[in-house]
Amino acid sequence: MRKKIVGGLCFLFMALMLSLPMYATAAEDTIKIAAMEPLSGTFKDIGERYLDGVVYAAKVINESGGLLGKKVEVIPVDTELKPDVATRKAQNLILKDGVKFFTGGTGSSVGAAMQQLAEKQNVIMVTYGMAAASMTGEKCNKNFFRACANTDQQSFALAQLIGKKGYKRIAIIAQDYSFGKEALSAFKKKLAQVNPSAVIVAELYHPAGTKDYAPYVSQLIAAKPDVIFTPNWGNDLSLLLKQGRPMGMKQKIFSYYINDEVTIEALGDDKLMIGNMGAEVYTLSIPTKKNQEFIAKFYKDKGYYPTWLRGKAYISTMFWAEAVKKAGTTDVNAVIKAWEGLTYDGPAGVWTMRACDHQAQMPLWYTEIAPKTKYFKHAFEVPAGKAEAKDVEVPCAETGCKMK
Repeated sequence: MRKKIVGGLCFLFMALMLSLPMYATAAEDTIKIAAMEPLSGTFKDIGERYLDGVVYAAKVINESGGLLGKKVEVIPVDTELKPDVATRKAQNLILKDGVKFFTGGTGSSVGAAMQQLAEKQNVIMVTYGMAAASMTGEKCNKNFFRACANTDQQSFALAQLIGKKGYKRIAIIAQDYSFGKEALSAFKKKLAQVNPSAVIVAELYHPAGTKDYAPYVSQLIAAKPDVIFTPNWGNDLSLLLKQGRPMGMKQKIFSYYINDEVTIEALGDDKLMIGNMGAEVYTLSIPTKKNQEFIAKFYKDKGYYPTWLRGKAYISTMFWAEAVKKAGTTDVNAVIKAWEGLTYDGPAGVWTMRACDHQAQMPLWYTEIAPKTKYFKHAFEVPAGKAEAKDVEVPCAETGCKMK
């Protein structure tokens, strides 16, 4: 009887030992990247569209043989647009699941918290939409990468466009947190350079998620501007236009995110949007062969277009994959080194990850909202030119970044 028990235990032990390499191999065959987005609440639709782009990039990578021969697995994380929630959930993924790579696009406050966590835990956080310039400026660190434009670049592009068009009286309005404040600061700086005779006739800030824009619209109208500039996004852009136009806010709007198809459709009246202009790192209207090929494949696979957020998240994730591929390993320090100075030629042109601050340098594409396009029944973007990367670049010495 004792021999049978011992023999049984030996067999069980051998079976367990044989099973361990299988689990280890399964883990080693997966590269996990956590997508940190608001997947509930007011800005849920923004987070879901960003996530869609990340998931599609992983699909394309995996269908092409994977990354370093391994499958890319996207882990969706609902940040609730709260820095403490985001970092708590990320910390759990780091400690329990060994996640080394994090990405996200919504909320510079979330991004700032995540970059601190990334440095502390020596993981990588890359953003495709968190735009506050300070994150690759005075708050920069080696574990944070931005694969999108920052507030300096995007504001510079729109200030140049407004300046070249000769507008003299400009009103500006933004959400009252780091992103909005830095966006307006950069806009004013560049506008003064390109058109010294231009005057800022109103500078307004409001809480993110504002429901009643009447007080702000009244001030904008009273200032009698030629045009209005705003970096507002999501529901804050929709309500500004939806409430402002009927009150008499007739000026052309220049906005970071004017090409948001959800915002345009939600307005329910194309006249509120037609003629407004924007500048972004990715738009459907980018006239490159690679973009047309990307749009065609995405539409074939998904049945809808890779508009705005989806395109930005896709390109950023593909750029990250190129860095991992160049490193030849998922070792965080090796990937950081590989990404510095790396160039990626994708649907939105040539992007280069600057080593001094981990801020991608890329062109920005101007768009104007037109009554008819081939993409939607409602008004949508048409191409309106390009700002070259060098024209919106902030020299390393002026960013305030001191990479450790």
